Amino acid sequence: MTDLDADAGRNFQGLDARASQEALAEELHATMDMTEENNGADEAEDTVKAAEEAAPTEEKPAEAQQVVREWTPEEAAEHARMVEALLFAAVEPLDISAIAARLPQGADVSGALESLKEKYAGAGVMLSCVANKWRFTTAPDLAHILETERVEPRKLSRAALETLAIIAYHQPCTRADIEDVRGVQVSKGSLDQLLEIGWVRLRGRRRDAPGRPVLYGTTQVFLEHFGLDSVADLPGMADLKAAGLLDARLPPGFSVPLPTDASEDEDMDDGDDEGPEFTQDFLDAPAEEASGE
Repeated sequence: MTDLDADAGRNFQGLDARASQEALAEELHATMDMTEENNGADEAEDTVKAAEEAAPTEEKPAEAQQVVREWTPEEAAEHARMVEALLFAAVEPLDISAIAARLPQGADVSGALESLKEKYAGAGVMLSCVANKWRFTTAPDLAHILETERVEPRKLSRAALETLAIIAYHQPCTRADIEDVRGVQVSKGSLDQLLEIGWVRLRGRRRDAPGRPVLYGTTQVFLEHFGLDSVADLPGMADLKAAGLLDARLPPGFSVPLPTDASEDEDMDDGDDEGPEFTQDFLDAPAEEASGE
């Protein structure tokens, strides 16, 4: 029985009218206060429940939401086969979430990856993890049998071809000789490219010229590439005219020089001044004019 029920049976006998009214008023006031307290507690409890229901629930990680169950060895082996097929067919490495999305829910992806890693240990391909993504790669110790060498032809520039032709017909010649024939300065890149290919080599120095400039000539590799026994087999004026490479009306006194293999290698000095003069000849040369390219 509540306090309100107990107070309902209070005896007001023996009190006069005024005292009875005051006692009744006190009882009614106390009853109203108690009712308000009970209503306030109920409202507070309802508010807490509503707040709990309205509050967003924390999303659990995908791994925690997966159904945990025990798989038979046959099922686990089938999952490993699925993972193996996915990794072989993928064009890029896959992470665990991408693999799990295609497997049965709750499949042990990590266990399948570990079983595949053990399976391919020591094989020609191996399972590796890079940046938390899995992929199949070839075994590092077999890299030597997978290497291939490919020759990439490089097209010579017009300036390099003209420089090569001048060297072939006027060898041994200096940079000044080449510039005199072409009418423009020789770029460092043209000679460097011909030297790198191996078609041009240093033939010595011209002692009778100021500064004793470096002489250039063709190499045996040049003859082998163009199918020549010697530079004397280079086409002459008649051959160039027949091939349409020379104008029918040539200026007076025009002639095609007769190439020679006469070597001036004995003019190459052994002194200490070879290095600075060689560097001056190659590194300080001005860039070739665009009109000459």
